[in-house]
Amino acid sequence: MASWLSAGLAVVLGLMMAGTTPYAAAADNPYQRGPDPTPASVAATRGPFATTQATVPAGNGFNGGFVYYPTDTSLGTWGAVAIVPGYSALFANEEAWMGPWLASFGFVVLGIETNSRTDGADARATQLLAGLDYLTRTSPVRSRVDPNRLSVMGHSAGGAGTLLAALRRPSLRTAVGLAPGTPGNNLNMSTTQVPTLLLSGQNDGTVTPSYVQGIYNTLPAGVEHAWAELAGNDHLSFTRSNPTEMRLLIPWLKIFLDYDTRYTQFLCPLSNSTGVSRYSSTCPLVPPGGPTTPPTTTPPPTTPPPTTPPPTTPPPTTPPPTTPPPTTPPPGTACTATYRTIGSWSGGFQGEVTVTAGSAAVDGWTTRWQLASGQGISQVWNGTLSTSGTTATVRNADYNGTLAPGTSTTFGFLGTGAPTSPSPTCTSP
Repeated sequence: MASWLSAGLAVVLGLMMAGTTPYAAAADNPYQRGPDPTPASVAATRGPFATTQATVPAGNGFNGGFVYYPTDTSLGTWGAVAIVPGYSALFANEEAWMGPWLASFGFVVLGIETNSRTDGADARATQLLAGLDYLTRTSPVRSRVDPNRLSVMGHSAGGAGTLLAALRRPSLRTAVGLAPGTPGNNLNMSTTQVPTLLLSGQNDGTVTPSYVQGIYNTLPAGVEHAWAELAGNDHLSFTRSNPTEMRLLIPWLKIFLDYDTRYTQFLCPLSNSTGVSRYSSTCPLVPPGGPTTPPTTTPPPTTPPPTTPPPTTPPPTTPPPTTPPPTTPPPGTACTATYRTIGSWSGGFQGEVTVTAGSAAVDGWTTRWQLASGQGISQVWNGTLSTSGTTATVRNADYNGTLAPGTSTTFGFLGTGAPTSPSPTCTSP
């Protein structure tokens, strides 16, 4: 413990930055951190949070490494990502530059060293998951980590290990493969349940664009995924400071670890294509579950990501309103429902409804509203949809129907047509 404390005192980064000022979480998303993002802030080499780092001793299923994390303890726990290097490489030599960069944007980052530098992809997958277990169960920073918001990332053979880890642990919130190499045969991700980002190099002769294309083609339509090919990059471009990579990676992690849809604008569609030779994604990139998901280790089966995204996905034209969720309904009212538009694009939009219990507990709820002319609903999460004519009805999912007095839950949906401002009703049961 002394080494952790001394390392933390010795290496404090970003104390002169805006990160020294606490940022409150959004009222309807306790994981949303920091000021509203801009193209400049996403491209910055440091985010708004001051960070520190410490050395991790060997043991616990991997050969030690380093952990980087925000120093702020006022905002609760943070999402985490474990990173593993490629074949014969050391994290300290090739990926350590990413640690403070990502931590300053509000993540706990664990960089692991492998038990053997010649470990294959399968062993790297095992050690990534062991690293996450250590981070959340026994590490000195476990109180800073949300065990339900975890992700994995790796380069080359470590990237292949990352994808294998996602197949083994479907409760992961996302996986990021950096030029993910082959574990001995072609990677088939057709059974993954984890949102996946692939980043590769246009001039990579080791993990070629056609090989990455093959992996991408196996990702299931019902799971959010994206692939960006970085112009002029080779296989080792990910082992040194890479601003283009981080400009893509930070929004992705914000969306899928923090459910922060403020960052969707940078990836749906790609807002800055500088340095990117190819880009594909399943926009609008809606994270499965959300802040109202109960603290389980496996995402509820009733909250799948969209299977049919809108045909075109320009950036949202309707920013989220600043109106907070409704307060406790008047006495005698079982529950209330309040609608807001999260974002819109040509031919579609994303909506969200907040359900709030009245002065008594609610055991099951039902909301209804009228669809405007030309509107439809293609996808709902955190609720169960039925429609009759122009009436849309959403009932609670199995896990969010019971609300204590005055508490709230939310469900979201993808709509077709133009957004309006309906006034949903709420009844219970």
